[in-house]
Amino acid sequence: MAFVRRKGNSFYLVHNVRRGGKVRQLHLARLGARARITDDLVREVSKKHPFVELDWKTLREQLNGQVDLANPDSPAVQKLVSSLRALNLDLADVFPPLLRISESPVVARELLVQLRLLQSTIQVKLDQFGRGRGRFSNAHPSSRAR
Repeated sequence: MAFVRRKGNSFYLVHNVRRGGKVRQLHLARLGARARITDDLVREVSKKHPFVELDWKTLREQLNGQVDLANPDSPAVQKLVSSLRALNLDLADVFPPLLRISESPVVARELLVQLRLLQSTIQVKLDQFGRGRGRFSNAHPSSRAR
């Protein structure tokens, strides 16, 4: 059975195998600082280790339950808040005139695509948090005005 293991600041997908009477860990993939199982990772691991059967659905569910957002002092929450603050500051420095004078129209287009994707993702998350359910209903800006 494969499982996700944390070593230092990185996560790894590992599988125990028995060789010569001893159990050894077979490292299937490095998942990075924020463990995610993507479709690309599934293809890569399946190609690299075709004889290892993995329950991808269970592994994905295991990872989805790992982030402890209930504890404001947890490293995951601190890192998320810090990343959001940094992103806000970085985006505040981007102005449309900078895109027009960019030497590469490809860079300008890619930046606009990514900004639109970010906008969509943020809107989906705000809608999820603002449905009036549970403790997050007070976090939605429109609920404060009531």
